[in-house]
Amino acid sequence: MIPSVSAHRRLLQLSAFALVTTSAFSQAPPKYDRATETTLKTTVGELRLVPPSGPKPIAYLVTKAGSDKDNDSVQIFLCPKSFLDEMGIAFKSDEAIQVIGSKVKQGAGDVILAREVVKGGETLTFRFPDGKPAW
Repeated sequence: MIPSVSAHRRLLQLSAFALVTTSAFSQAPPKYDRATETTLKTTVGELRLVPPSGPKPIAYLVTKAGSDKDNDSVQIFLCPKSFLDEMGIAFKSDEAIQVIGSKVKQGAGDVILAREVVKGGETLTFRFPDGKPAW
């Protein structure tokens, strides 16, 4: 079976995003900006790590797209994976969440640096109101 053009495009976009985020986060991480703070209601697609393996991976969520368009998904950077582990937090695919965070430029695209995530009625704090990390 030959993969479809849209499957190739999706793979290419994911590869480009992984390359950009890995190289960008290995340099200086983006800064939280209260001026760009936004609230987003979305659905979890999956939890990923940058870099995928290494001593200090950063956890981020890829949300499910609102339709079949690849560009409808949003990347939400949370915290170091070790902080998630310490708090005992897990994210499941198809889980509804609300995110408050700063929308910042990352490479060629935008990402959201999460300050708070509400899931299952519980508010998880990743950053303080001034944007400084809680970890």
